Amino acid sequence: MFYSLKGILSHVEPGIAVVECGGVGFKCLVTLNTQRNLPKTGEEVFLYTHLNVREDALDLYGFSAMNELNCFKMLTSVSGVGPKVGLAILSELTPEQVAAAVATNDSKALTRASGVGKKLAQRISLELRDKVKGMEMAESGAAANGVVSASSNAGAAVNALTVLGYSPTEAASVVGKFDSSLPVEELIRMSLKEMGSNM
Repeated sequence: MFYSLKGILSHVEPGIAVVECGGVGFKCLVTLNTQRNLPKTGEEVFLYTHLNVREDALDLYGFSAMNELNCFKMLTSVSGVGPKVGLAILSELTPEQVAAAVATNDSKALTRASGVGKKLAQRISLELRDKVKGMEMAESGAAANGVVSASSNAGAAVNALTVLGYSPTEAASVVGKFDSSLPVEELIRMSLKEMGSNM
């Protein structure tokens, strides 16, 4: 329903940013990473948004970057991960770190977030990895599986970029430009720089 908000940042408190558009103040729940990127109160701000509809409430979530929004959507698609846990994870880790943790099966990194225990972290890692594999198969795998080996660092970087919302074909073609022996996080960082962190 709401794709984004552009207006004046009228109020900020931990986990909340209020954006005034046309005389209406929209309360956005935000991650600590987004909060660090906010301008000063009274200045113009742009946030990508996600509206969560519940029986008793409409909650609007705001993100400073598209890849953070995509990562939030992927996280909350996992059973047992609600918006509150999604925000907690993205307050503790950047989207790139979440993607790298999933791609390298490092569920321990996810437990740094408040409310994420060992079992939930393992479920997130497993379910997102399965989703990424399903997306690769749906993309008819030629570029995703032909250019990079799924077991290589490059394959892990492609999986990580897919968690951030890029198509496997698009991710594989960019990752394929770099040395596959580089660490996964470095390949992710370089690929995002190449593609532009905002899709």
